[in-house]
Amino acid sequence: MRHFGHISPTVRKDLFHQEPAEFTAASPARTLAAALGATLYSPATRTQLARDIRKQAGRGVVSMVLCLEDSISDADVVGGEENLVRQFAALDEDPAELPLLFIRVRTPEQIPDLVHRLGGSAARLAGFVLPKFTETRGIAFLEAVAEAEAASGQPRLYAMPVLETPELLHLETRVEALAGISRTVNKYRERVLALRLGVTDFCSAYGLRRTPDMTAYDVQIVAGVIADVVNVLSRADGTGFTVTGPVWEYFRSQQRLFKPQLRRSPFLEEGVEELRTALIEHDLDGLLREIELDRANGLLGKTCIHPAHVTPVHALSVVSHEEFSDAQDILRPERGGGGVMRSAYTNKMNEVKPHRAWAERTMLRAEVFGVAKEEVGFVDLLTAGLQV
Repeated sequence: MRHFGHISPTVRKDLFHQEPAEFTAASPARTLAAALGATLYSPATRTQLARDIRKQAGRGVVSMVLCLEDSISDADVVGGEENLVRQFAALDEDPAELPLLFIRVRTPEQIPDLVHRLGGSAARLAGFVLPKFTETRGIAFLEAVAEAEAASGQPRLYAMPVLETPELLHLETRVEALAGISRTVNKYRERVLALRLGVTDFCSAYGLRRTPDMTAYDVQIVAGVIADVVNVLSRADGTGFTVTGPVWEYFRSQQRLFKPQLRRSPFLEEGVEELRTALIEHDLDGLLREIELDRANGLLGKTCIHPAHVTPVHALSVVSHEEFSDAQDILRPERGGGGVMRSAYTNKMNEVKPHRAWAERTMLRAEVFGVAKEEVGFVDLLTAGLQV
């Protein structure tokens, strides 16, 4: 699979200076973590789930979570498990390439049980999403994933813990909660693909809900938790994990209090102002701003609950030609001793040692999402993705 693989090779050639690389479920974990992109969640109870998965793969989705937790009622869990077994069997009927598939469970016991019931279809499974992850709960979950992998003979089942508990949110318990999570995920480092943030649960603890005019970073109590999670668990010194961005809840127009956040000029230049209007009408201008703030705050990828959110996440994940040029200059072998230089675009300073970690992360993102041509911008990438 590859990002933007659903658009034609001719169009990709016109858009990319360096096209996104192909990857598989067997690719290195570092590559897969960066390549998750917009991870689309779907309730495990959907009766046409196999068809939906194939459909979303054709629209550019490369990772999906099939949810047995908060997206379904308690009474539907048994039926959801049974449906997953049926739907995975249906996926086996067609050898077409699928997204990375994860199951979000409720309890550790579900993990080996589901893998056993899936039988040979478990080969389609990339791993599990582990809710309400703490040090205590996390050990049981991760041991269950290891047990299921060993019993099934699968080469690797990954885990994606979700950080969303009140202990992590409350100030008086946050430091120890983060330290405990850090101990646990480091013990099972080779199994943990990425860490996900449950911002909806964070807001719930205080009876809050952000409006479509606001990003997660405008809710200060949430922004503080995100900052602390990145501080402890996503350092660029080799100890960090990929942390993904929070879910955007909105997909239809709501009554607005504030002006749209999407500038008009880029769309006028491309002659697609109607696209800007459509994005605003579907409350996606707030999503676009939050994606930019995710990356500025050290997050990569995003939890998505609607297919309309996928293409904007991927379009904004492509490395610009300017970013790529700066990263290349910083990482040149002859500059290993440090120093400072004017960028090739002559608009900023590139300082080799302080900017090295940023450059390395940028080059990893360039590998999986590609590098846009010099004259290609977000609007071009978004338009190309939406036209398929």
